[in-house]
Amino acid sequence: MFIFNSSIGKKFIQSISGAFLIIFLLLHGTINFFSVIDTFTGKFGAPDGLFQKGCDFMALPIVDIMVPVLALGFLVHIGYGCWLTWQNVKARGGVKRYEVSSKAAADSWSARNMFVLGIVILGLLFFHLSHFWAKMQLREFMGLEAENPYLLLTTTFEHWWMLTLYIVWFVAIFMHLCHGFWSMFQTVGWNNQTWFKRVKVIGIIVAALIFLIFTAVAVNAFVQANFLMA
Repeated sequence: MFIFNSSIGKKFIQSISGAFLIIFLLLHGTINFFSVIDTFTGKFGAPDGLFQKGCDFMALPIVDIMVPVLALGFLVHIGYGCWLTWQNVKARGGVKRYEVSSKAAADSWSARNMFVLGIVILGLLFFHLSHFWAKMQLREFMGLEAENPYLLLTTTFEHWWMLTLYIVWFVAIFMHLCHGFWSMFQTVGWNNQTWFKRVKVIGIIVAALIFLIFTAVAVNAFVQANFLMA
């Protein structure tokens, strides 16, 4: 089929899978941000806290069904990202960065280093899954009781070096999204001068929102572990 065999088709699939993952990040970040809200309402760690309710929602069977779909989305995005990078390397006759079609994109550090950013994000993703998913949803899949989500947050982020590592990861995601968001719309044809500027600004706003949400969650957990729960 054209969509699977052509370069344009593969870029389209890459864009759709990227949009799917952005929606997931917004949902995942919103649920995690409930822990910050719990801090200000005095319910951090409480069984009736918003964060606990959000985790209970994520444990519903209908959400469990989405886990393999999400995993497939990641695999497709990573696989096609690697393929597109390799095609760009061959097309340019050497080891070059992510191919872009405009001077604005070429001037962007994130645009030239999408593959590198993707590798950083992927590596820390496995690290993240071992800290949270493996101790919550995976345990539930195995018929075991999930660990307390508030305790997981505080034990994970109680050390400054762990907080720093995660913030570096969030920065990599931010930079990857800044280019990926407008590139996604460029693939579907929204690349004229008027829409290019608007979509680029919207992309920065969405990427910044995701970065701030996750960073706020991590910093809040660090403060909880070292100052408020002592």
